[in-house]
Amino acid sequence: MMGSPDLWSRWGQWRKSDADGMKGGEALVLELNRIVHSSGIASPVTSRRGLAARLRYLDSPAGRAELQAQGVSSRTIRTWMKDKGKISPTSVSRERIDAAYWHRRRENLIRSGWLTRHLDNDGRGRRMEIYPVDQTRVEAKYRRDLNTRSITVRYIWGDLVDAWAARDANLVDEIWDDVISDLDSDYNAYAYVSSVGISA
Repeated sequence: MMGSPDLWSRWGQWRKSDADGMKGGEALVLELNRIVHSSGIASPVTSRRGLAARLRYLDSPAGRAELQAQGVSSRTIRTWMKDKGKISPTSVSRERIDAAYWHRRRENLIRSGWLTRHLDNDGRGRRMEIYPVDQTRVEAKYRRDLNTRSITVRYIWGDLVDAWAARDANLVDEIWDDVISDLDSDYNAYAYVSSVGISA
């Protein structure tokens, strides 16, 4: 088959073949989430160090508001902020602190422009690895020869971060289409992927 104008270009077609993957836009969202999480506090919230670091990060009006949005009372927040190194919250409270931390971390990386600048890399862009759908369960006669692709991606990062921040899945999908259009005639074969990796 020359090129791939219809190879898994629609959701149902590749699923019927028992290939395993996701839309490219979904993979982009997961990779942006990974980048944000890799830039944050490494110690888990279950450790004293990780807990204290998160509470320090949340010790601001916006941080306290986010804790309240997670269901923590003002009185409890005051106690936590006063005794950051000594408190021992329940596991449910630790989950709320962790959720508030990651929400604020994400918002701050977007608001400050750090994430866009980091990905744009002074206009040089970033290398992206594109891993094709997993065909291990696909009957041999229906398998296609798909390789991991590696490309340098430039100029999309501001739009991508904005779409990700707005949780606009349709726009993220459109941006993914722009990315894979540089993959020659096989680009439709990468509309669905197992994952993507960004060297960031």
